[in-house]
Amino acid sequence: MIENDLFWMWLEYAGVITGFIYLWLEIKQKPSMWLLGGICSFLYVFIFAFSRIYADMGFNIYNFVISIYGFYQWRKSLSGDAKAERKESRLEYRRLNARRFAAISGVTLAIYVVIAALLNYLTDSPIPFGDAFTTTLSIVATWLLAKRYIEQWLFWVVVNLVSIYLYYLRGLYPTMVLYSVYAIVAFVGYAVWKKKGTYYEEA
Repeated sequence: MIENDLFWMWLEYAGVITGFIYLWLEIKQKPSMWLLGGICSFLYVFIFAFSRIYADMGFNIYNFVISIYGFYQWRKSLSGDAKAERKESRLEYRRLNARRFAAISGVTLAIYVVIAALLNYLTDSPIPFGDAFTTTLSIVATWLLAKRYIEQWLFWVVVNLVSIYLYYLRGLYPTMVLYSVYAIVAFVGYAVWKKKGTYYEEA
């Protein structure tokens, strides 16, 4: 188990610390959150590989790459007023309409089936279906975050709650703590965006 090896233990703690910093920056909608998220994901690629949580490992590779895209998208979307105020972005968000939600649900199901099948038949993953579930929702939630959909917080609530149990099974106890905080922050983030944010229609 990861907690019995000093190197992997400290690597996991490093991932947890960067994850907490990322959370604070995400709530504040700071573009720099993508940079911290990239570092956190890079560390968890190795942590999850060691723990044989392969889909989450793959997601963190994806997340590392998309952090570059997310940083670029958020920097580009800064308003003129925000640039004048130390380049801070406004709390602006979109909402999923019924048609887009239906399309995303279909894509989510397709991704899950593929990932679950790959993990179940081609790897020695001890938790193939749970790993596939959290990874699929994480992929979709990250895309929603990059596009500033408020519903991304609700996706993360589900991901984080299920992940807590999965990481318990694999002995990743510091990561369990991180994801417990993630779950709480997801509720808070949703409330903050809804209360203090400004909804805008898609062009």
